[in-house]
Amino acid sequence: MQIDIWPGAVPDAAPTRQPESVVAAAGHGGWAQVNDVSNPTMTVYSPKGLNTGAAVIVFPGGGFRVLAIDLEGTEICDWLTSRGITCVLLKYRVPGGNDYWDEKCRCRIFPKIPLALQDAQRTIKLVRSKVTELNLNPRKIGVIGFSAGGYLVAQTSNIVASAYAPVDAVDKLSSRPDFAIALYPGHLCRAGALEPSIRVTKDTPPTFLLQAWDDPVDPICNSTLYARALNQAGVPAEVHLFAKGGHAFGLREKEHPLAAWPSLVENWLKETGVL
Repeated sequence: MQIDIWPGAVPDAAPTRQPESVVAAAGHGGWAQVNDVSNPTMTVYSPKGLNTGAAVIVFPGGGFRVLAIDLEGTEICDWLTSRGITCVLLKYRVPGGNDYWDEKCRCRIFPKIPLALQDAQRTIKLVRSKVTELNLNPRKIGVIGFSAGGYLVAQTSNIVASAYAPVDAVDKLSSRPDFAIALYPGHLCRAGALEPSIRVTKDTPPTFLLQAWDDPVDPICNSTLYARALNQAGVPAEVHLFAKGGHAFGLREKEHPLAAWPSLVENWLKETGVL
């Protein structure tokens, strides 16, 4: 079930430069790259077998330029639904939803309006509005994000003020997730310090972090700095740093111990009472 997350006009919509497209991208065994998303949607995947009442909203990565919609999206939903978890895959606006590297100018672009955060907050609220329809526990709605999507996990966990003007009654609900999972997050480590807009407090949800030491794209300081901030605020967290695994491995890593990460997440969800 795929639905538009905005009931009318998309807020702060930029002029459409190119129509949305999906192309086959190289690397990681090949993956589906979604380009030029101007109309964000969420797709709900129902749990297979027992419904645990938990839901996880998935934020794919792609450097806020594109979306790795299968590698860090539909494949993740297949795993989650097999564990009795409702999966909601967000297709948020790209490029330019947050800061990103532009190949044309060989420079980093910093948009004034956080479009991806708007889409992420709205989706969490929408899922909360559908707890009865989807047979969910309203206290078990979490998020998982990969790379750039991991930054969205940190943003939604700590930025509770709405990034957009309310559009309907759904926007009266909270956009704060009940639990958060970030794999190889990016954008958090800025010149050796935590991104200043991420202000961790005691109200930040319990968080799971995982990253490879040899990540060539996002260094482990993205996880370690955030973990330190969580610790200082007294937020329960579980952190795993592996020697090898690289970046953007999703569920496809088979050669290193890091491949066990889904079991680690499941055990953490059980320990925290989500499952």
